Amino acid sequence: MDTGGAARRVALGTVVLGLAAFVLIAASRVPWEPVPGGMPTPARASSVSTFSEIERAEHYARWARTWSWSSLAVSLAVACWLGFSSRGRAWAERVPGWWWVRITVVVAGLTVVGRLVTLPFAIALRRLALDEGLAAGSWSDWAVDVVKGELVAVVTTSLAVIAFVGCVRRLPRAWPAVAGVVAAALVVLGSFVYPVLVEPVFNHFESLPDGPLRTEVLALADREGVAVDDVLVADASRRTTTLNAYVSGFGHTRRVVLYDNLVDGTPRDEVLSVVAHELAHAKHGDVVTGTALGAAGALVGVGLLGLLMAADGRRDLRRAGTVPCLLALVAIATLATAPVQNGISRRLEARADETALEQTNDPQAFVALQRRLALRSHADPTPPAWSQFWFGSHPTVLQRIGMARAADVRE
Repeated sequence: MDTGGAARRVALGTVVLGLAAFVLIAASRVPWEPVPGGMPTPARASSVSTFSEIERAEHYARWARTWSWSSLAVSLAVACWLGFSSRGRAWAERVPGWWWVRITVVVAGLTVVGRLVTLPFAIALRRLALDEGLAAGSWSDWAVDVVKGELVAVVTTSLAVIAFVGCVRRLPRAWPAVAGVVAAALVVLGSFVYPVLVEPVFNHFESLPDGPLRTEVLALADREGVAVDDVLVADASRRTTTLNAYVSGFGHTRRVVLYDNLVDGTPRDEVLSVVAHELAHAKHGDVVTGTALGAAGALVGVGLLGLLMAADGRRDLRRAGTVPCLLALVAIATLATAPVQNGISRRLEARADETALEQTNDPQAFVALQRRLALRSHADPTPPAWSQFWFGSHPTVLQRIGMARAADVRE
């Protein structure tokens, strides 16, 4: 029986199934018109910030994009060189040990190389953040966080690749479907356990202390119909001066987290505006939506990989020598699909903003918050359109303030 032909047919079926699931989930759960009547006209930059504030934000954003995009270009070039050249394959093949040990070593080696070639850009970006007053902590603290991040990347990537190669080795005909399902399951599992396994590696969390703010936060959650057992405060101020909050996990691992510098130095009505936004994500199940879309995308990705590898008979997915190629393809796919991911993210964020405005009934606090966040992070009020399209995960600050002002007029 033609093993390659069978695997190719299964891969094609996996792609079709994954695309169908993605379209169905996106159509039913993504708010394609998050603001009734469409997004309002963005606010004018001059009505939100002074000339000097705009100039400073644009200066920071220009250099931040320079270092970030340079890092991305170099890392992608190195990944492709190692992944598609004979040198990367030959090095990976020389690694000794059991097949799963070899994969772990290759993943670790590629991760270290990727970090080393982009380290100058990371240092330049941190130096810029320090100069602009956006970063805190010592260089040694920063280095420890970098090492922690790389270790987490090695562990998670190794587990995923080992599971993938294990499917190929055991099921030479059906592996695209089985590996696709395994990849989707790993996306769901990762989203579920991330708050309790990974987040504590980088931050210490404490419950928001009893007091008026906690009482108002829990009352706001009750009005939005969101069950919240606790609200956590992260010690983010030890590494950054920017303000933030987020919701992560789902089910029993769902948590609403506020940065400590947001709680300590921000007016209460603005903090409640942030909390209302994050609670809206929980109310609408946005983490579940993102996880489901990621799982469907994993099915598509594994299926496409099966089709690519079937067309290239020179590479054997059962061997460690193919791991550099596999990771290079993942890097390319991640960059190529960024507009889809971020386009969906912007709509989810816009709906959360709209819900927060409805629940707090305080557009002025929302505007003051967005201005505060923008000033503290030196957010570019008018990023290049193509950059916002490709990399922007949130509406711009001017779009968000435009939403709030439109809501104020409606009232």
